[in-house]
Amino acid sequence: MEVVGIRKRLLGVLIRWLNQESNPDYSLAPLSSFERLCYEIRPGDVILINGRSRVSDVIKLITQSPWTHSALYIGRLYELGDRPLQNRLVSEYRLEMDKPYIIEALLGEGTVIYPLEKYSQEHLRICRPKGLSPEDTRKVIRYAVDRLGTDYDIRQLLDLARFMLPYGFIPRRWHSSLFSHHAGLQTRTVCSSMIGEAFQAVRFPILPFAGKTPDNKIHLYQRNPRLMTPRDFDFSPYFDIIKYPFFNLDDLSLYRHLPWASTDLYCNNPDDCYSTLPTIDDATDSADPSTDKPQPTGTIAATSANSQGENP
Repeated sequence: MEVVGIRKRLLGVLIRWLNQESNPDYSLAPLSSFERLCYEIRPGDVILINGRSRVSDVIKLITQSPWTHSALYIGRLYELGDRPLQNRLVSEYRLEMDKPYIIEALLGEGTVIYPLEKYSQEHLRICRPKGLSPEDTRKVIRYAVDRLGTDYDIRQLLDLARFMLPYGFIPRRWHSSLFSHHAGLQTRTVCSSMIGEAFQAVRFPILPFAGKTPDNKIHLYQRNPRLMTPRDFDFSPYFDIIKYPFFNLDDLSLYRHLPWASTDLYCNNPDDCYSTLPTIDDATDSADPSTDKPQPTGTIAATSANSQGENP
């Protein structure tokens, strides 16, 4: 029992370390408009999040995608059209009828429900299932609600990393939880797997495999949901990708009125900017005073301050 207790404490320390987030840079304008997203989002949409935690950095490295987390938007309770489900969520989770909610699987918390406003400061993207019927939307949401309380599967996350990395000392399938098959619902899950299972429960495709029968008929085969990552919803041809940039360019030539800086500024990153367009060598090598390479002018925040007549 003492060994089990030590293992739990060590696991708790690891989870807290992985979940630690970097502070958002408030000197930069947001990439997406949360206000517009809240107005346009619909129940059944999948939300992709560009996370800032250490585990998010690991997922970015593994998947080669900025999208590190996914959540299912279930909407406001009065939008569900399912009175028993509404009553259940109100009685068991003390939810408010007019507040928008999401369901997600989180490291250290398991499958939980939170208000959408939790991600008001994050870079988000909506993936909307094409042609999903209202009835199947309710089934997808009900499936996710039924998974509330399910533990987060850390083992699956580690096995997924081992499977996707291009190298490894251990065979990818050896003792891997990704390829074990058990009857019934899994008792543990991760964010994208839970959402993938919800859509597959109504036979909605995400990234299915296609095969031909001997008589040349096409058959689709669902992908193993335990192999799914947030980027799969972004890549899927069966989801519309909906972006809500901070500046809306729907109006003709509105881009002409964007608040560009008063000087032409080119940035390798927010802390490394040049007054003239750098070459590839400039972007990768440090500036050499003995050369004619363009010299850095500072950061975006400092340049913004200078344009307003302030000292950096």
